[in-house]
Amino acid sequence: QVTLVESGGGLVQTGGSVRLSCAVSESIFNFNAMGWYRQRPGKQRELVATIIRGGTTNYADSVKGRFVIDRDNTKNTVYLQMNSLKPEDTADYYCNARRTVSNYWGHGTQVTVSS
Repeated sequence: QVTLVESGGGLVQTGGSVRLSCAVSESIFNFNAMGWYRQRPGKQRELVATIIRGGTTNYADSVKGRFVIDRDNTKNTVYLQMNSLKPEDTADYYCNARRTVSNYWGHGTQVTVSS
């Protein structure tokens, strides 16, 4: 049973920073890719950032230059460093782990950016 547990969300002011963590129950190298997604109020879940096994990263245009996804293989943890936050970044943020035929999600952590 794969589990992903997000942490680090909370209330932050516009322009501030937050670092989200996703603790995975097994080696993150067991997955083709790890990612962060978000669901803003009234919107569908959307991709924020991904990192594949080889280390290549990908970002949504809306967060490029502000967010950084990275990982600590020794801790089986993936991070999302969020800088220069904007009110439109307010959302529930979800960690995702993807294999060829399987997809796993955490329960999410809420980030609220006050204006």
